[in-house]
Amino acid sequence: MAGPHRPGFYLGILVAGFIAGGALTALLRQTLPESAARTFFTSTWTAKFGPVSADLLVLNFTLGPLGLEVSLLSLIGVLVAYLIARSIF
Repeated sequence: MAGPHRPGFYLGILVAGFIAGGALTALLRQTLPESAARTFFTSTWTAKFGPVSADLLVLNFTLGPLGLEVSLLSLIGVLVAYLIARSIF
């Protein structure tokens, strides 16, 4: 039986938190009027890398550029997802 403290567990929490936080960021961008609070909660920081190419003789592909947009609400989403998962498991 896989315990809750395996790497897949933490990866799932990160993915769930970033998705929930990203959805909340998009919702607030649509609903909040232009203000300092909207700017504070919906501003994002983007990290990008790529493109990454691979030539495997039979298969040749390129990925990228890949980016990760992080906002305050996505970090809060990760924290909330972790707290919920910790209380369940």
